[in-house]
Amino acid sequence: AELLADPGWTARVLAARAVRQRTDDRRVLATVWWYSASSVLLTPVLAGLVTGVALSARLEDTRLHLLAGDTPVAATARPAAGRDLATDLRATIAAVVAAVAEAGGVRERPLWAIATDSLANRLLAVGRAVGDVAAATALSGPLAAAVGSPLPAPRYVDVEGVRFTRRASCCLLYRLPHEVLCTSCPRRDPLQRQVLLEDTATRM
Repeated sequence: AELLADPGWTARVLAARAVRQRTDDRRVLATVWWYSASSVLLTPVLAGLVTGVALSARLEDTRLHLLAGDTPVAATARPAAGRDLATDLRATIAAVVAAVAEAGGVRERPLWAIATDSLANRLLAVGRAVGDVAAATALSGPLAAAVGSPLPAPRYVDVEGVRFTRRASCCLLYRLPHEVLCTSCPRRDPLQRQVLLEDTATRM
């Protein structure tokens, strides 16, 4: 996964995605790319944290699996070998955020907000998979605090008995042709977002 920290490689990925996604807005391309890549990148170490299997958060210990077009779909990680998770996670996020920011011409802070949403989302997903959402999501706050600023604190909201991530970021997906705001997007009117989440909750 070390390629993720290479701004040159990232710039080439964004240029290729510009054709498929029909936009030349580098800020949008970079933000959407990081939204998907961060989710994949963080999954192994967070799944390991929930299940008690210590996996490394270092880029050099993580293998990213890509579809055609360099679209990340899965990641695997080596055992942590006694390393500090928060320290390694901070270094990994910082390295990739710096590369994405340079390649996309965007500020780093919004990319850190996306990282915290990915962290929250992945813990929520793993919690649902193992049948203990409360325990899995309870790990998010202490982990983010250990990673430290500028990673925001992850947040959740319970709607009709179903837990959702309370987003700190906007992935800018709606800026692509024929896309719309995500259900939980912070840009939505709060009342509209609540109604949409209630509808989603009834179908889960």
